[in-house]
Amino acid sequence: MLDNSKTHQTKIPKPIQKTLNQLQTFKNSIFSFLLSLPTSLLALLLLILLAYNGFSIFTIHIPFLSKTPFPKSHHNHHLILPSNFSRQNLAGDQWPPVTKLSSSSYVVREENAPLFIKTNTLLPKIEVSNKKTRRLKKMKRKIRSLSSSVISSGNKEPFSKTVKEFFDSKNCSKPRFFMTWISSLKSFGERESFAIESLFKFHPNSCLVIVSKTMDSNEGLNRVLKPFLKMGLSVLAVSPDYDYVFKNTPAENWFSLLKMGKVNPGEIPLGQNLSNLLRLALLYKYGGVYIDTDMIFVKSFSKLKNVIGAQTIDLETGQWSRLNNAVLVFDKGHPLVLEFIKEFASTFDGSKWGHNGPYLVSRVVSRILYSSSVFKNGEDKKRFNFSILGPPAFYPVDWSRIESLFSSPNDEFQYKWVLGKLKHIRTKSFVVHLWNRQSKKLKIEKGSIIDYIMKDSCVFSCNSLLISSL
Repeated sequence: MLDNSKTHQTKIPKPIQKTLNQLQTFKNSIFSFLLSLPTSLLALLLLILLAYNGFSIFTIHIPFLSKTPFPKSHHNHHLILPSNFSRQNLAGDQWPPVTKLSSSSYVVREENAPLFIKTNTLLPKIEVSNKKTRRLKKMKRKIRSLSSSVISSGNKEPFSKTVKEFFDSKNCSKPRFFMTWISSLKSFGERESFAIESLFKFHPNSCLVIVSKTMDSNEGLNRVLKPFLKMGLSVLAVSPDYDYVFKNTPAENWFSLLKMGKVNPGEIPLGQNLSNLLRLALLYKYGGVYIDTDMIFVKSFSKLKNVIGAQTIDLETGQWSRLNNAVLVFDKGHPLVLEFIKEFASTFDGSKWGHNGPYLVSRVVSRILYSSSVFKNGEDKKRFNFSILGPPAFYPVDWSRIESLFSSPNDEFQYKWVLGKLKHIRTKSFVVHLWNRQSKKLKIEKGSIIDYIMKDSCVFSCNSLLISSL
């Protein structure tokens, strides 16, 4: 049988065959040349190739002459934060997360990193984004709007006259209470209203002034204040007059510089920092109690005088490690409050969360109690005459564990814990801080600690569906 395989084999033209033979010969020559080189020289060539490859990968392009901040060919890099990154180790700041990071490098396994932050380069952007430009313009408009002639929109009277007439006409029993509200009226919900309700549960003859532009309106009167006014309770919403409240305090000059654009407001909302300063100035000018709107009262403040609360303590020493400014109880013109205002004006930083609030009061009190350079003798220190209450007084549960107060018990062990914690709060606490930033989305479950506390502290919502629907 004939083999036809050869007859079907494709024949390569002679010119192409000749070219392929020449290429094969050239390749063999190169390999022969490389193999004939000394080993050290061959290693040097490989090292140069590796160095070139690494340089092409890690080169940083500095766009000094470019119209755009970064070349289009530049690849994104990822900064991987350490696996132990948490709110507790943010250089003392508990919340919110840091917006600026140092240039330090962190090396961890990628799957353990809780956060990835994309950047376009290892160098900061030179151009300011449109978003940041708009934010700065908006901030300047807000600063310009802080006029010295702020008039209460609801009462059509200056702040000073409105507040004075309110206190005089109501014949308020002490203590007097102050709240501030810098957000929209829409965000003042049932939980905030219940905070006011619980205040009057234990202080029915006291007065409450809510310093807020949004609350001082017909809508604020009808939607928030009317139920309290119908019961004869003394509550007033008034727009802030910063110039009047800050006058004759160290805050006066700072505020003037702010309005002139000579103080950098920073990245944190200006209203938040103004609230930190406003509460201090109100207490210094009028005296009384400042309290945040995310507090539920469980006991009367009538016996408290010149106190501030510790948020945390050092378990080893038993001494406080951090104070908080969510509750402040001080007499008019108290020297410690004046020190707080001085500290705000001299160390203001609008880009560090807590720096002008909780950490401010912690710095000042620590300096007064433990720095020998502050006072010439012990008598100077005695004039401050204030007390620090432990965490159970105002902060019986830390923000990181606040969810435990909203959950109902599932077994006998949890039920006993709820009863024990509830007894401790009723015995040791004056208010319970709800830490709204962490708990505002939590539902109050039936049989939870908050459920019991709200039933103890209600005035006119006790028989309504409010408690179960918050």
